[in-house]
Amino acid sequence: MRDANAVQREFRVDGISINVHSMHQAVSTITAAAESGHGFCVFTLNLDHCNKLRTDPRFLAAYRRARFVTADGFPIVLLGRLNGVPVRRTTGADLLEPLSAQASRTGLPVFILGPSPAVIARASEELQRRVGELAVVGSYAPGPNFDPESLEADAAIERIRRSGARLCFVALGAPRQEIFAARCLERAPGVGFVCVGAALDFLAGTQVRAPRFFQEHGLEWLWRLLSNPQRLAARYLRCAAVLPRLVIDAIPQAITVRRGRLS
Repeated sequence: MRDANAVQREFRVDGISINVHSMHQAVSTITAAAESGHGFCVFTLNLDHCNKLRTDPRFLAAYRRARFVTADGFPIVLLGRLNGVPVRRTTGADLLEPLSAQASRTGLPVFILGPSPAVIARASEELQRRVGELAVVGSYAPGPNFDPESLEADAAIERIRRSGARLCFVALGAPRQEIFAARCLERAPGVGFVCVGAALDFLAGTQVRAPRFFQEHGLEWLWRLLSNPQRLAARYLRCAAVLPRLVIDAIPQAITVRRGRLS
Protein backbone atom coordinates (compact mmCIF):
# COMPACT_ATOMS: atom_id res chain seq x y z
CA MET A 1 0.00 0.00 0.00
CA ARG A 2 1.10 3.59 -0.54
CA ASP A 3 2.37 5.62 2.32
CA ALA A 4 -0.66 7.45 3.80
CA ASN A 5 1.09 10.82 3.86
CA ALA A 6 2.08 10.44 0.20
CA VAL A 7 -1.55 9.78 -0.75
CA GLN A 8 -2.75 12.91 1.08
CA ARG A 9 -0.17 15.14 -0.58
CA GLU A 10 -0.07 13.74 -4.09
CA PHE A 11 -0.88 16.01 -7.02
CA ARG A 12 -1.71 15.23 -10.61
CA VAL A 13 0.03 16.17 -13.83
CA ASP A 14 -1.81 15.17 -16.99
CA GLY A 15 -3.82 12.69 -14.96
CA ILE A 16 -0.76 11.06 -13.38
CA SER A 17 -0.41 11.20 -9.59
CA ILE A 18 3.00 12.35 -8.33
CA ASN A 19 3.17 10.70 -4.91
CA VAL A 20 6.91 10.76 -4.13
CA HIS A 21 8.18 14.28 -3.47
CA SER A 22 11.85 14.04 -2.55
CA MET A 23 14.91 11.83 -2.80
CA HIS A 24 14.70 10.96 0.91
CA GLN A 25 11.08 9.86 0.58
CA ALA A 26 11.88 7.92 -2.60
CA VAL A 27 14.72 5.93 -1.03
CA SER A 28 12.83 5.16 2.18
CA THR A 29 9.53 4.17 0.55
CA ILE A 30 11.09 2.16 -2.29
CA THR A 31 13.40 0.29 0.08
CA ALA A 32 10.56 -0.47 2.49
CA ALA A 33 8.40 -1.74 -0.37
CA ALA A 34 11.23 -3.94 -1.66
CA GLU A 35 11.85 -5.37 1.80
CA SER A 36 8.14 -6.19 2.13
CA GLY A 37 8.33 -8.49 -0.88
CA HIS A 38 5.54 -6.82 -2.84
CA GLY A 39 6.20 -5.99 -6.48
CA PHE A 40 5.93 -2.42 -7.75
CA CYS A 41 7.09 0.02 -10.42
CA VAL A 42 8.82 3.38 -9.99
CA PHE A 43 8.52 5.92 -12.81
CA THR A 44 9.90 9.46 -13.06
CA LEU A 45 7.56 11.86 -14.85
CA ASN A 46 8.95 14.58 -17.11
CA LEU A 47 7.67 16.66 -20.03
CA ASP A 48 8.86 14.14 -22.61
CA HIS A 49 6.82 11.48 -20.81
CA CYS A 50 3.78 13.79 -20.78
CA ASN A 51 4.08 14.15 -24.53
CA LYS A 52 4.40 10.39 -25.03
CA LEU A 53 1.47 9.68 -22.69
CA ARG A 54 -0.87 11.43 -25.14
CA THR A 55 0.30 9.42 -28.15
CA ASP A 56 1.20 5.95 -26.82
CA PRO A 57 -1.63 3.94 -25.20
CA ARG A 58 0.80 1.27 -23.95
CA PHE A 59 2.86 3.92 -22.18
CA LEU A 60 -0.24 5.42 -20.57
CA ALA A 61 -1.42 1.97 -19.43
CA ALA A 62 1.99 1.32 -17.90
CA TYR A 63 1.98 4.65 -16.04
CA ARG A 64 -1.42 3.89 -14.58
CA ARG A 65 0.10 0.81 -12.94
CA ALA A 66 3.03 2.61 -11.31
CA ARG A 67 3.01 2.53 -7.53
CA PHE A 68 5.53 5.34 -7.10
CA VAL A 69 5.96 8.36 -9.40
CA THR A 70 8.50 11.15 -8.87
CA ALA A 71 8.91 14.58 -10.46
CA ASP A 72 11.68 14.31 -13.04
CA GLY A 73 12.11 17.74 -14.57
CA PHE A 74 11.87 21.26 -13.23
CA PRO A 75 8.52 22.02 -14.95
CA ILE A 76 6.93 19.12 -13.06
CA VAL A 77 8.40 20.50 -9.83
CA LEU A 78 6.90 23.92 -10.58
CA LEU A 79 3.49 22.37 -11.23
CA GLY A 80 3.70 20.67 -7.85
CA ARG A 81 4.55 23.90 -6.10
CA LEU A 82 1.67 25.60 -7.92
CA ASN A 83 -0.50 23.03 -6.15
CA GLY A 84 1.08 23.76 -2.78
CA VAL A 85 3.27 20.65 -2.72
CA PRO A 86 6.95 21.31 -1.89
CA VAL A 87 8.19 18.70 -4.35
CA ARG A 88 11.86 18.26 -5.28
CA ARG A 89 13.21 16.99 -8.58
CA THR A 90 14.04 13.29 -8.36
CA THR A 91 15.31 11.69 -11.56
CA GLY A 92 16.02 8.08 -12.38
CA ALA A 93 19.68 8.92 -12.72
CA ASP A 94 19.62 10.46 -9.23
CA LEU A 95 17.87 7.44 -7.71
CA LEU A 96 20.32 4.76 -8.79
CA GLU A 97 23.20 5.44 -6.40
CA PRO A 98 21.30 6.14 -3.13
CA LEU A 99 18.99 3.18 -3.73
CA SER A 100 22.01 0.98 -4.41
CA ALA A 101 23.67 2.25 -1.23
CA GLN A 102 20.57 1.37 0.78
CA ALA A 103 20.33 -2.02 -0.91
CA SER A 104 23.97 -2.61 0.00
CA ARG A 105 23.33 -1.73 3.65
CA THR A 106 20.20 -3.88 3.94
CA GLY A 107 21.34 -6.80 1.80
CA LEU A 108 18.65 -6.40 -0.87
CA PRO A 109 19.59 -8.39 -3.99
CA VAL A 110 19.58 -6.40 -7.24
CA PHE A 111 19.14 -7.22 -10.93
CA ILE A 112 20.34 -4.78 -13.63
CA LEU A 113 18.75 -4.47 -17.07
CA GLY A 114 20.74 -2.17 -19.30
CA PRO A 115 21.72 -1.07 -22.79
CA SER A 116 24.75 -3.34 -23.30
CA PRO A 117 26.86 -5.89 -21.39
CA ALA A 118 29.82 -3.49 -21.40
CA VAL A 119 27.80 -0.62 -19.93
CA ILE A 120 26.29 -2.89 -17.27
CA ALA A 121 29.70 -4.25 -16.30
CA ARG A 122 31.34 -0.83 -16.04
CA ALA A 123 28.39 0.72 -14.21
CA SER A 124 28.21 -2.21 -11.76
CA GLU A 125 31.92 -1.87 -11.03
CA GLU A 126 31.53 1.85 -10.40
CA LEU A 127 28.50 1.28 -8.17
CA GLN A 128 30.44 -1.24 -6.09
CA ARG A 129 33.25 1.29 -5.73
CA ARG A 130 30.87 4.00 -4.55
CA VAL A 131 28.44 2.14 -2.29
CA GLY A 132 30.32 -0.95 -1.16
CA GLU A 133 29.39 -4.56 -1.64
CA LEU A 134 26.18 -4.75 -3.67
CA ALA A 135 24.44 -8.09 -4.20
CA VAL A 136 23.98 -8.03 -7.98
CA VAL A 137 22.30 -11.38 -8.61
CA GLY A 138 21.89 -11.00 -12.36
CA SER A 139 21.97 -8.72 -15.37
CA TYR A 140 20.73 -8.67 -18.93
CA ALA A 141 21.19 -6.46 -21.98
CA PRO A 142 18.42 -6.79 -24.57
CA GLY A 143 19.10 -6.38 -28.27
CA PRO A 144 19.01 -2.92 -29.90
CA ASN A 145 15.47 -3.42 -31.24
CA PHE A 146 14.08 -4.72 -27.97
CA ASP A 147 10.29 -4.95 -27.85
CA PRO A 148 9.01 -4.89 -24.24
CA GLU A 149 6.12 -7.16 -25.26
CA SER A 150 8.18 -9.73 -27.19
CA LEU A 151 9.35 -13.28 -26.47
CA GLU A 152 12.76 -11.80 -25.61
CA ALA A 153 11.03 -9.66 -22.99
CA ASP A 154 9.26 -12.74 -21.61
CA ALA A 155 12.62 -14.51 -21.29
CA ALA A 156 14.12 -11.47 -19.55
CA ILE A 157 11.25 -11.37 -17.06
CA GLU A 158 11.74 -15.06 -16.29
CA ARG A 159 15.46 -14.49 -15.75
CA ILE A 160 14.70 -11.67 -13.31
CA ARG A 161 12.10 -13.78 -11.47
CA ARG A 162 14.49 -16.71 -11.03
CA SER A 163 17.39 -14.50 -9.90
CA GLY A 164 15.88 -13.83 -6.48
CA ALA A 165 16.26 -10.07 -6.94
CA ARG A 166 14.10 -7.72 -4.88
CA LEU A 167 15.03 -4.63 -6.89
CA CYS A 168 15.55 -4.37 -10.63
CA PHE A 169 17.06 -1.27 -12.22
CA VAL A 170 15.69 -0.86 -15.75
CA ALA A 171 17.79 1.40 -17.97
CA LEU A 172 16.27 1.10 -21.44
CA GLY A 173 14.81 4.58 -22.01
CA ALA A 174 11.19 5.65 -22.26
CA PRO A 175 8.74 4.26 -23.18
CA ARG A 176 10.30 0.78 -23.41
CA GLN A 177 11.48 0.59 -19.80
CA GLU A 178 8.10 1.61 -18.35
CA ILE A 179 6.10 -0.74 -20.59
CA PHE A 180 8.47 -3.59 -19.72
CA ALA A 181 8.35 -2.84 -15.98
CA ALA A 182 4.55 -2.79 -15.93
CA ARG A 183 4.46 -6.17 -17.69
CA CYS A 184 6.69 -7.62 -14.96
CA LEU A 185 4.22 -6.97 -12.15
CA GLU A 186 2.34 -10.26 -12.60
CA ARG A 187 5.23 -12.37 -13.89
CA ALA A 188 7.80 -11.31 -11.26
CA PRO A 189 5.50 -10.30 -8.40
CA GLY A 190 8.11 -9.96 -5.65
CA VAL A 191 10.38 -7.51 -7.47
CA GLY A 192 10.41 -3.71 -7.45
CA PHE A 193 11.22 -2.25 -10.87
CA VAL A 194 12.90 1.16 -10.86
CA CYS A 195 13.21 2.90 -14.23
CA VAL A 196 16.47 4.84 -14.30
CA GLY A 197 16.88 5.98 -17.91
CA ALA A 198 20.49 6.87 -18.77
CA ALA A 199 21.81 6.30 -15.23
CA LEU A 200 23.99 3.33 -16.19
CA ASP A 201 25.48 5.23 -19.14
CA PHE A 202 26.37 8.11 -16.84
CA LEU A 203 28.08 5.76 -14.38
CA ALA A 204 29.89 3.87 -17.13
CA GLY A 205 31.07 7.11 -18.75
CA THR A 206 29.43 6.39 -22.12
CA GLN A 207 27.31 9.52 -21.68
CA VAL A 208 28.26 12.73 -19.87
CA ARG A 209 25.68 14.20 -17.54
CA ALA A 210 25.20 17.95 -17.17
CA PRO A 211 27.37 19.71 -14.56
CA ARG A 212 25.85 20.10 -11.10
CA PHE A 213 25.02 23.78 -11.68
CA PHE A 214 22.73 22.88 -14.59
CA GLN A 215 21.11 20.06 -12.60
CA GLU A 216 20.40 22.23 -9.56
CA HIS A 217 18.96 25.16 -11.55
CA GLY A 218 16.57 23.21 -13.77
CA LEU A 219 18.80 23.61 -16.83
CA GLU A 220 19.87 20.04 -17.49
CA TRP A 221 17.70 20.05 -20.62
CA LEU A 222 19.69 23.01 -21.94
CA TRP A 223 22.99 21.21 -21.42
CA ARG A 224 21.67 18.16 -23.26
CA LEU A 225 20.26 20.29 -26.07
CA LEU A 226 23.55 22.13 -26.57
CA SER A 227 25.42 18.82 -26.47
CA ASN A 228 23.26 17.16 -29.12
CA PRO A 229 21.00 19.70 -30.89
CA GLN A 230 20.29 17.59 -33.96
CA ARG A 231 18.88 14.70 -31.95
CA LEU A 232 17.10 16.65 -29.21
CA ALA A 233 15.83 19.91 -30.75
CA ALA A 234 12.59 18.42 -32.07
CA ARG A 235 11.94 16.57 -28.81
CA TYR A 236 12.35 19.68 -26.69
CA LEU A 237 10.13 21.70 -29.00
CA ARG A 238 7.41 19.11 -28.46
CA CYS A 239 8.01 19.29 -24.71
CA ALA A 240 7.76 23.09 -24.75
CA ALA A 241 4.45 22.83 -26.59
CA VAL A 242 3.06 20.54 -23.86
CA LEU A 243 3.85 22.86 -20.94
CA PRO A 244 1.18 25.60 -21.44
CA ARG A 245 -1.57 22.99 -21.49
CA LEU A 246 -0.24 21.40 -18.30
CA VAL A 247 -0.19 24.79 -16.55
CA ILE A 248 -3.77 25.53 -17.63
CA ASP A 249 -4.89 22.09 -16.46
CA ALA A 250 -3.16 22.65 -13.10
CA ILE A 251 -4.91 25.94 -12.31
CA PRO A 252 -8.27 24.44 -11.14
CA GLN A 253 -6.37 21.96 -8.97
CA ALA A 254 -4.34 24.81 -7.44
CA ILE A 255 -7.48 26.90 -6.79
CA THR A 256 -9.10 23.95 -5.03
CA VAL A 257 -6.04 23.50 -2.83
CA ARG A 258 -5.96 27.18 -1.86
CA ARG A 259 -9.67 27.30 -1.13
CA GLY A 260 -9.25 24.28 1.11
CA ARG A 261 -6.54 26.08 3.05
CA LEU A 262 -8.68 29.18 3.53
CA SER A 263 -11.81 27.33 4.61
